[in-house]
Amino acid sequence: MMGVLAGLTLLAAASQASTLSDVRSKNYLDCGVSTGIPGFSNPDAEGRWSGLDVDVCRAVAAAVLGDASKVRYTPLPPSDRFNALSSGEVDMLSRNTTWTHARDTTLGMIFAGIVFYDGQGFMVTQSSGITGLPELDGAAICIQGGTTSELNVADYFRETGMNYQPVVFATSDQTLRGFEAGRCNVLTSDLSQLYAQRTRLKNPQAVTILSEVISKEPLGPAVRQDDMQWYNIVKWTVYAMVNAEEYGVNQSNVDAMRESPKPVIQRMLGVNADTGRAMGLSADWAYQIIRQVGNYGEVFERNVGVSSPLGFERGLNQLWNKGGLLYAPPLR
Repeated sequence: MMGVLAGLTLLAAASQASTLSDVRSKNYLDCGVSTGIPGFSNPDAEGRWSGLDVDVCRAVAAAVLGDASKVRYTPLPPSDRFNALSSGEVDMLSRNTTWTHARDTTLGMIFAGIVFYDGQGFMVTQSSGITGLPELDGAAICIQGGTTSELNVADYFRETGMNYQPVVFATSDQTLRGFEAGRCNVLTSDLSQLYAQRTRLKNPQAVTILSEVISKEPLGPAVRQDDMQWYNIVKWTVYAMVNAEEYGVNQSNVDAMRESPKPVIQRMLGVNADTGRAMGLSADWAYQIIRQVGNYGEVFERNVGVSSPLGFERGLNQLWNKGGLLYAPPLR
């Protein structure tokens, strides 16, 4: 009996270590991202990817491989993203995906934290004269298929007793082009996507993003459900970036902070403790994340913050001690 139990334990350990072993064996992380959303995951003319979701991928690579550049990005439309993860085509998803009950319980995947608190909104043409949600009755609304936006908008119009005409497209780009071509005078998506899509319009001043939202859309990375070690790695990568901002540790001061007298900072940077061992990582895993990618606040500001083309206020994405919802468990 003991031999059987020992064998099962070894099999479980091997299963848990599989993603980490695979990533280290091939020496790169394969990260599933969007097909292109400015500020979140978007390639430039040379094929270089950037964005908040991309930086999450880079942070995981820094923690696991010690090199944030060792990432291969796999662009995935909404219809393919979950199959790509479950089949092993990608090691993780980091592509503006909403954490929902169905996705968390029926698809063999698990979300490893929230990196952006979002909500579904509406972008309208100024010529439509629409200034608020009650004026959407009877509107033609462009929606990307295979997203939570379809269900949310159907629920909202059913609850309010209003009518609408859905105009469904397969990709984010097609949805935007349909809106710009006049197929509809309203486009609905998460506010994060609406702000990003507005930057791609020929005339951004001709549209308005309504202030109201109709849903909660917590966005975050996801991994396969059968690999708890990998889940912990991705989850604590996110938490390390959040904790780093809270403790005042950033890219520019992380080396100096290794001399900090504060035990919590020494522990996070691997000076007086090895928090990586339990996850199969080096003691300086969090130091590598901060040095190469930055803390959460830095990642937010350069990709989607007020000084970026998207111009997002921190809002709900501010730290818990500054009025927001970001709260990371302590590294101890």
